[in-house]
Amino acid sequence: QFVESGGGLVQPGGSLRLSCAASGFIFRINDMGWYRQAPGNQREWVAVIRYNGWITYADSVKDRSTISRDTGKKTVYLQMNSLKSEDTAVYYCYMDSNSRRYWGQGIQVTVSS
Repeated sequence: QFVESGGGLVQPGGSLRLSCAASGFIFRINDMGWYRQAPGNQREWVAVIRYNGWITYADSVKDRSTISRDTGKKTVYLQMNSLKSEDTAVYYCYMDSNSRRYWGQGIQVTVSS
């Protein structure tokens, strides 16, 4: 299982840091990343950090977000700044291991004044 934290209600222009930690069931993690899903929308890929450290962001969050990982702690982070109302969504972390993708349960982020 995963333990996700850092979500909640934040004002427009604010910041937050999401964390996602995997329990001991997952080993040899390759890619780690985040998706999000807003109400009525399909799940949207947000960012990925690969096993070699390469990072890619969706255009919608690029220049406002930083993804990082602590492989030893089996944890992936997503720092988001200058938040907008359109960033409101449930955020899902994922980790790839042995050709299988493991998903977090999702954490709500609401951007509103």
